[in-house]
Amino acid sequence: MDKKIIAIIAIVVIAIVAVGAYFAMGSGDDTITIGHLPSDHDTAMYVAEAQKQYEAQGLKVKTVQFNNGGDLMNAMASGDVDVGYVGITPVLSSIEKGVPVKVVSGAQIEGSGVVVSADSGINSLADLKGKKVGTPGAATIQNMIITYALNQSGVSTNDVELVAMKAAQMTDALKAGQIDAMICWEPYSSIAVNNGYGKLLENTSEIIPGHPCCVVAASQSFIDNHPDELKKILAIHENATNFTNENPAEAAALLPDDIVPDKDLQAGIIADTTFVSGLDDDYKQNVMDFMQLGVDLGLLKEPISEDKIFYEA
Repeated sequence: MDKKIIAIIAIVVIAIVAVGAYFAMGSGDDTITIGHLPSDHDTAMYVAEAQKQYEAQGLKVKTVQFNNGGDLMNAMASGDVDVGYVGITPVLSSIEKGVPVKVVSGAQIEGSGVVVSADSGINSLADLKGKKVGTPGAATIQNMIITYALNQSGVSTNDVELVAMKAAQMTDALKAGQIDAMICWEPYSSIAVNNGYGKLLENTSEIIPGHPCCVVAASQSFIDNHPDELKKILAIHENATNFTNENPAEAAALLPDDIVPDKDLQAGIIADTTFVSGLDDDYKQNVMDFMQLGVDLGLLKEPISEDKIFYEA
Protein backbone atom coordinates (compact mmCIF):
# COMPACT_ATOMS: atom_id res chain seq x y z
CA MET A 1 0.00 0.00 0.00
CA ASP A 2 1.22 3.47 -0.84
CA LYS A 3 2.92 5.19 2.10
CA LYS A 4 0.83 8.33 1.56
CA ILE A 5 -2.36 6.33 1.78
CA ILE A 6 -1.15 4.62 4.94
CA ALA A 7 -0.31 8.02 6.45
CA ILE A 8 -3.73 9.38 5.57
CA ILE A 9 -5.45 6.35 7.11
CA ALA A 10 -3.36 6.76 10.25
CA ILE A 11 -4.34 10.43 10.55
CA VAL A 12 -8.02 9.58 10.08
CA VAL A 13 -7.82 6.87 12.76
CA ILE A 14 -6.12 9.23 15.19
CA ALA A 15 -8.75 11.90 14.51
CA ILE A 16 -11.58 9.43 15.12
CA VAL A 17 -10.02 8.31 18.40
CA ALA A 18 -9.50 11.92 19.47
CA VAL A 19 -13.10 12.88 18.68
CA GLY A 20 -14.36 9.82 20.55
CA ALA A 21 -12.27 10.73 23.57
CA TYR A 22 -13.51 14.31 23.38
CA PHE A 23 -17.15 13.28 23.58
CA ALA A 24 -16.48 10.57 26.16
CA MET A 25 -14.71 12.96 28.48
CA GLY A 26 -16.78 16.06 27.72
CA SER A 27 -15.78 19.28 26.07
CA GLY A 28 -13.20 20.02 28.72
CA ASP A 29 -15.24 22.94 30.01
CA ASP A 30 -15.68 22.28 33.72
CA THR A 31 -17.86 25.36 34.30
CA ILE A 32 -20.77 24.82 36.69
CA THR A 33 -23.84 26.85 35.73
CA ILE A 34 -25.92 28.08 38.65
CA GLY A 35 -29.32 29.54 37.83
CA HIS A 36 -31.02 32.09 40.07
CA LEU A 37 -33.81 34.65 40.19
CA PRO A 38 -33.68 38.45 40.60
CA SER A 39 -34.49 38.07 44.28
CA ASP A 40 -32.92 38.51 47.70
CA HIS A 41 -34.06 34.94 48.42
CA ASP A 42 -30.84 33.95 46.66
CA THR A 43 -28.68 36.08 48.96
CA ALA A 44 -26.42 33.15 49.88
CA MET A 45 -25.46 32.71 46.24
CA TYR A 46 -24.79 36.43 45.79
CA VAL A 47 -22.67 36.47 48.96
CA ALA A 48 -20.69 33.42 47.87
CA GLU A 49 -20.09 34.94 44.44
CA ALA A 50 -19.08 38.36 45.80
CA GLN A 51 -16.74 36.81 48.37
CA LYS A 52 -15.22 34.55 45.69
CA GLN A 53 -16.03 31.47 47.75
CA TYR A 54 -16.45 29.32 44.63
CA GLU A 55 -13.00 30.22 43.35
CA ALA A 56 -11.52 29.54 46.78
CA GLN A 57 -12.78 25.95 46.51
CA GLY A 58 -11.42 25.51 43.00
CA LEU A 59 -14.81 25.74 41.30
CA LYS A 60 -15.40 27.53 38.01
CA VAL A 61 -18.95 28.90 38.31
CA LYS A 62 -21.14 30.88 35.96
CA THR A 63 -24.35 32.37 37.36
CA VAL A 64 -27.33 32.98 35.08
CA GLN A 65 -30.45 34.97 35.99
CA PHE A 66 -33.97 33.87 35.00
CA ASN A 67 -37.26 35.76 35.18
CA ASN A 68 -39.00 33.10 37.25
CA GLY A 69 -38.66 29.57 38.56
CA GLY A 70 -40.49 28.00 35.64
CA ASP A 71 -37.97 29.39 33.17
CA LEU A 72 -35.07 28.26 35.35
CA MET A 73 -36.40 24.71 35.64
CA ASN A 74 -36.91 24.53 31.88
CA ALA A 75 -33.24 25.40 31.47
CA MET A 76 -32.28 22.73 33.99
CA ALA A 77 -34.42 20.19 32.15
CA SER A 78 -32.61 20.97 28.91
CA GLY A 79 -29.20 20.62 30.55
CA ASP A 80 -28.28 24.30 30.43
CA VAL A 81 -28.28 24.69 34.24
CA ASP A 82 -26.59 22.39 36.75
CA VAL A 83 -27.71 23.92 40.03
CA GLY A 84 -30.49 26.39 40.76
CA TYR A 85 -31.67 28.71 43.51
CA VAL A 86 -35.38 28.43 42.84
CA GLY A 87 -38.80 28.19 44.45
CA ILE A 88 -39.98 24.79 45.66
CA THR A 89 -43.19 24.91 43.58
CA PRO A 90 -41.53 24.88 40.12
CA VAL A 91 -39.17 22.16 41.36
CA LEU A 92 -42.09 19.98 42.43
CA SER A 93 -43.87 20.65 39.15
CA SER A 94 -40.76 19.61 37.22
CA ILE A 95 -40.32 16.42 39.27
CA GLU A 96 -43.96 15.52 38.64
CA LYS A 97 -43.34 15.88 34.90
CA GLY A 98 -40.39 13.48 35.11
CA VAL A 99 -37.58 16.01 34.96
CA PRO A 100 -34.55 14.41 36.71
CA VAL A 101 -33.87 17.00 39.42
CA LYS A 102 -33.65 16.90 43.22
CA VAL A 103 -33.75 19.35 46.11
CA VAL A 104 -30.29 19.27 47.69
CA SER A 105 -30.73 22.01 50.31
CA GLY A 106 -33.15 24.54 51.69
CA ALA A 107 -32.35 28.18 50.96
CA GLN A 108 -34.95 30.40 52.57
CA ILE A 109 -38.37 30.41 54.26
CA GLU A 110 -41.39 32.69 53.55
CA GLY A 111 -40.31 36.09 52.15
CA SER A 112 -43.06 37.26 49.77
CA GLY A 113 -45.91 39.70 50.16
CA VAL A 114 -49.28 40.64 48.73
CA VAL A 115 -49.14 44.37 48.03
CA VAL A 116 -52.01 46.51 46.75
CA SER A 117 -52.10 50.00 45.33
CA ALA A 118 -52.05 52.48 48.21
CA ASP A 119 -55.21 54.21 46.99
CA SER A 120 -57.03 51.08 45.79
CA GLY A 121 -59.40 50.72 48.73
CA ILE A 122 -58.49 47.03 48.93
CA ASN A 123 -58.32 46.00 52.57
CA SER A 124 -58.63 42.21 52.46
CA LEU A 125 -57.88 39.27 50.22
CA ALA A 126 -61.60 38.98 49.50
CA ASP A 127 -61.48 42.51 48.07
CA LEU A 128 -59.26 41.19 45.25
CA LYS A 129 -62.34 39.78 43.53
CA GLY A 130 -62.61 41.37 40.09
CA LYS A 131 -59.12 42.89 40.37
CA LYS A 132 -55.96 42.50 38.33
CA VAL A 133 -53.14 40.88 40.30
CA GLY A 134 -49.53 40.57 39.12
CA THR A 135 -47.61 37.35 39.79
CA PRO A 136 -44.18 36.10 38.69
CA GLY A 137 -45.86 33.34 36.66
CA ALA A 138 -48.15 30.32 36.79
CA ALA A 139 -45.43 27.87 37.86
CA THR A 140 -44.21 29.94 40.81
CA ILE A 141 -44.65 29.58 44.53
CA GLN A 142 -46.28 33.02 44.65
CA ASN A 143 -48.98 31.84 42.25
CA MET A 144 -49.63 28.83 44.46
CA ILE A 145 -49.86 30.94 47.61
CA ILE A 146 -52.23 33.51 46.10
CA THR A 147 -54.41 30.65 44.84
CA TYR A 148 -54.56 29.23 48.37
CA ALA A 149 -55.14 32.65 49.93
CA LEU A 150 -58.00 33.48 47.57
CA ASN A 151 -59.63 30.09 48.19
CA GLN A 152 -59.41 30.66 51.94
CA SER A 153 -61.14 34.01 51.44
CA GLY A 154 -63.94 32.55 49.38
CA VAL A 155 -62.64 33.89 46.08
CA SER A 156 -61.88 31.73 43.06
CA THR A 157 -58.92 32.44 40.83
CA ASN A 158 -61.54 32.67 38.06
CA ASP A 159 -62.81 35.80 39.82
CA VAL A 160 -59.38 37.44 39.63
CA GLU A 161 -57.22 38.34 36.64
CA LEU A 162 -53.77 36.94 37.38
CA VAL A 163 -51.16 38.59 35.18
CA ALA A 164 -47.70 37.07 34.78
CA MET A 165 -44.88 39.61 34.61
CA LYS A 166 -41.27 40.13 35.61
CA ALA A 167 -40.72 40.98 39.27
CA ALA A 168 -39.24 44.42 38.62
CA GLN A 169 -42.06 45.26 36.20
CA MET A 170 -44.66 44.53 38.85
CA THR A 171 -43.71 47.50 40.99
CA ASP A 172 -43.81 49.81 37.95
CA ALA A 173 -47.19 48.40 36.92
CA LEU A 174 -48.58 48.88 40.42
CA LYS A 175 -47.34 52.46 40.54
CA ALA A 176 -48.84 53.20 37.10
CA GLY A 177 -52.20 51.67 38.01
CA GLN A 178 -51.88 48.91 35.42
CA ILE A 179 -52.49 46.29 38.11
CA ASP A 180 -54.43 46.58 41.37
CA ALA A 181 -52.22 44.27 43.41
CA MET A 182 -49.20 42.02 43.19
CA ILE A 183 -47.70 39.05 44.98
CA CYS A 184 -43.95 39.02 44.70
CA TRP A 185 -40.76 38.03 46.45
CA GLU A 186 -38.56 40.45 48.29
CA PRO A 187 -37.26 43.05 47.95
CA TYR A 188 -39.96 44.16 45.48
CA SER A 189 -42.90 44.02 47.88
CA SER A 190 -41.01 46.16 50.41
CA ILE A 191 -39.82 48.56 47.71
CA ALA A 192 -43.42 49.29 46.67
CA VAL A 193 -44.48 49.90 50.27
CA ASN A 194 -41.40 51.93 51.16
CA ASN A 195 -41.88 54.21 48.15
CA GLY A 196 -45.45 54.99 49.13
CA TYR A 197 -47.44 53.68 46.16
CA GLY A 198 -47.98 50.22 47.65
CA LYS A 199 -49.75 49.00 50.77
CA LEU A 200 -48.93 45.65 52.34
CA LEU A 201 -52.06 43.51 52.48
CA GLU A 202 -50.46 40.35 53.89
CA ASN A 203 -47.06 38.73 54.05
CA THR A 204 -46.98 35.13 52.92
CA SER A 205 -45.80 34.31 56.45
CA GLU A 206 -49.31 35.27 57.57
CA ILE A 207 -50.99 33.22 54.85
CA ILE A 208 -48.98 30.01 55.39
CA PRO A 209 -46.68 30.43 58.42
CA GLY A 210 -43.27 28.83 58.01
CA HIS A 211 -43.82 27.81 54.40
CA PRO A 212 -40.77 26.74 52.41
CA CYS A 213 -39.87 29.02 49.55
CA CYS A 214 -36.55 28.89 47.72
CA VAL A 215 -34.40 25.78 47.65
CA VAL A 216 -31.16 24.70 46.07
CA ALA A 217 -31.94 22.16 43.34
CA ALA A 218 -29.57 20.17 41.18
CA SER A 219 -29.96 18.10 38.05
CA GLN A 220 -29.62 14.35 38.53
CA SER A 221 -26.81 14.41 35.97
CA PHE A 222 -24.82 16.86 38.07
CA ILE A 223 -25.55 14.88 41.23
CA ASP A 224 -24.36 11.63 39.63
CA ASN A 225 -21.35 12.93 37.72
CA HIS A 226 -20.03 15.65 40.03
CA PRO A 227 -20.54 14.53 43.66
CA ASP A 228 -17.41 16.26 44.94
CA GLU A 229 -18.32 19.55 43.30
CA LEU A 230 -21.85 19.29 44.71
CA LYS A 231 -20.49 18.80 48.22
CA LYS A 232 -18.36 21.92 47.80
CA ILE A 233 -21.31 23.94 46.55
CA LEU A 234 -23.43 22.85 49.52
CA ALA A 235 -20.64 23.68 51.96
CA ILE A 236 -20.31 27.11 50.35
CA HIS A 237 -24.08 27.58 50.56
CA GLU A 238 -24.02 26.77 54.27
CA ASN A 239 -21.13 29.15 54.90
CA ALA A 240 -22.74 31.98 52.93
CA THR A 241 -26.08 31.37 54.67
CA ASN A 242 -24.46 31.62 58.08
CA PHE A 243 -22.73 34.86 57.03
CA THR A 244 -26.06 36.26 55.80
CA ASN A 245 -27.91 35.45 59.01
CA GLU A 246 -25.14 36.84 61.18
CA ASN A 247 -24.34 39.93 59.08
CA PRO A 248 -27.51 41.23 57.36
CA ALA A 249 -26.13 44.69 56.57
CA GLU A 250 -22.89 43.30 55.15
CA ALA A 251 -24.82 40.74 53.12
CA ALA A 252 -27.15 43.44 51.78
CA ALA A 253 -24.14 45.43 50.60
CA LEU A 254 -23.04 42.46 48.47
CA LEU A 255 -26.30 42.16 46.53
CA PRO A 256 -26.38 43.62 43.00
CA ASP A 257 -27.68 47.17 42.61
CA ASP A 258 -30.25 46.24 39.97
CA ILE A 259 -32.02 44.08 42.56
CA VAL A 260 -31.34 46.16 45.65
CA PRO A 261 -31.51 49.92 45.06
CA ASP A 262 -31.74 50.64 48.81
CA LYS A 263 -29.11 48.82 50.89
CA ASP A 264 -30.48 50.09 54.21
CA LEU A 265 -33.96 48.83 53.40
CA GLN A 266 -32.47 45.54 52.24
CA ALA A 267 -30.51 45.06 55.46
CA GLY A 268 -33.77 45.17 57.38
CA ILE A 269 -35.42 42.72 54.99
CA ILE A 270 -32.57 40.24 55.38
CA ALA A 271 -32.67 40.59 59.16
CA ASP A 272 -36.37 39.66 59.08
CA THR A 273 -35.91 36.72 56.71
CA THR A 274 -34.98 33.17 57.69
CA PHE A 275 -32.23 31.81 55.46
CA VAL A 276 -31.53 28.10 55.81
CA SER A 277 -29.17 25.40 54.58
CA GLY A 278 -29.26 21.63 54.63
CA LEU A 279 -32.20 19.26 54.79
CA ASP A 280 -33.24 18.40 58.33
CA ASP A 281 -36.36 16.38 59.08
CA ASP A 282 -38.49 19.39 60.02
CA TYR A 283 -37.64 21.19 56.79
CA LYS A 284 -38.38 18.14 54.67
CA GLN A 285 -41.72 17.67 56.41
CA ASN A 286 -42.61 21.31 55.67
CA VAL A 287 -41.86 20.67 52.01
CA MET A 288 -43.96 17.51 52.03
CA ASP A 289 -46.86 19.39 53.63
CA PHE A 290 -46.51 22.14 51.03
CA MET A 291 -46.41 19.55 48.26
CA GLN A 292 -49.67 18.08 49.56
CA LEU A 293 -51.21 21.54 49.56
CA GLY A 294 -50.31 21.80 45.88
CA VAL A 295 -52.14 18.54 45.27
CA ASP A 296 -55.17 19.74 47.22
CA LEU A 297 -55.29 22.93 45.14
CA GLY A 298 -55.08 20.95 41.92
CA LEU A 299 -51.71 22.46 41.00
CA LEU A 300 -50.06 19.04 41.28
CA LYS A 301 -51.81 15.96 39.95
CA GLU A 302 -50.74 13.54 42.66
CA PRO A 303 -48.44 13.32 45.71
CA ILE A 304 -44.70 12.95 45.13
CA SER A 305 -42.72 10.61 47.36
CA GLU A 306 -39.93 12.01 49.51
CA ASP A 307 -37.24 9.95 47.79
CA LYS A 308 -38.11 11.59 44.46
CA ILE A 309 -37.82 15.10 45.91
CA PHE A 310 -34.69 15.10 48.06
CA TYR A 311 -31.05 14.17 47.66
CA GLU A 312 -28.62 14.48 50.55
CA ALA A 313 -24.95 14.53 49.58
